[in-house]
Amino acid sequence: MPLKLKTLVDLSALDVDDIIDVRAPSEFAEDHIPGAINLPALSDAERARVGTIYVQDSPFKARKIGAALVARNVAAHLETELAEHPGGWKPVVYCWRGGQRSGSVVSILSQIGWRAEQLEGGYKSYRRMVKALLYDDPLPHKLVLIDGGTGTAKTRLLDALDTAGAQVLDLEQLASHRGSLFGLVGPAQPSQKWFESQVAMTLSRFDPSRPVYVEAESNKIGRLIVPPSLWQKMIRAPRYELSAPLPARAEHLARDYDDLIEDPARLEDILEQLVSYHGRAQVDLWHGMAHTGDMQALAAGLIETHYDPRYRRITRKDAPAPTQIALPDLSDATLARTAAELITQMDDAAL
Repeated sequence: MPLKLKTLVDLSALDVDDIIDVRAPSEFAEDHIPGAINLPALSDAERARVGTIYVQDSPFKARKIGAALVARNVAAHLETELAEHPGGWKPVVYCWRGGQRSGSVVSILSQIGWRAEQLEGGYKSYRRMVKALLYDDPLPHKLVLIDGGTGTAKTRLLDALDTAGAQVLDLEQLASHRGSLFGLVGPAQPSQKWFESQVAMTLSRFDPSRPVYVEAESNKIGRLIVPPSLWQKMIRAPRYELSAPLPARAEHLARDYDDLIEDPARLEDILEQLVSYHGRAQVDLWHGMAHTGDMQALAAGLIETHYDPRYRRITRKDAPAPTQIALPDLSDATLARTAAELITQMDDAAL
């Protein structure tokens, strides 16, 4: 009997050794259950071929050819990725909607003696749960926003909160983007659906009665949209606004953006995008700082001339007034102490 899940919490608590996604690689790349591995029952080309035969020729012929392809592909997986699994191995298998692909794979694995189960409804039922949490229903979690200008070490404070045992949702990490013009981290951002999967599964592991700390963002991080249920909760969440001396912010920013420092061509391209905001003379001055390696001066200039004026123009309609936190510096010790004080304040407020 297929395994039926009602909530994402059920998925987090699954008593299985592996979650196997047998959809085609392109389907898996767009989105999948976090933690799943991809063992395709059909490749992208094979899936397209079987689908064409089903529509243009004969459903029976399509099923027959599909069965042969699935058997061949599962045989290859058994000789490679699954070759070393012991007799007590317990996987759960899913495809698009819990149909023939996952059913066929579960049948073969079960015949071998493994305790394989099929996920009822497949990826489609999982995606429906993600959508319910992030789009359809009010988010049950208690959010606390960490705000402040660029370079005030908001992400490092989230890390300190996480280390201290708090519940932390790092949207910028999940979006592979710092939320600014200089923001892309790595080669590309994930798909919208994969971003939402990571957000939803992270939230599903949290206790809704305890605070969840999240950095204040706009409703978009790079090209990704913050899902509406989460965004509506963020708008009205209590907010702590960080400030710190300019030299400390510049030092932090120069360290935090080391990937840009190591890629001069990319840094130059990004600075060029600021000409329309600040003029050629100012951007050429910044180019000069970059070429001479004076990254702290460059960071300070960007904070004073570009980032802080833009931050001051941000309006947060319906948002409660922020609680100010003036940090004397941005050392690890200061951020750890601030994290502990925040946790204590939130715990006292909940009493």
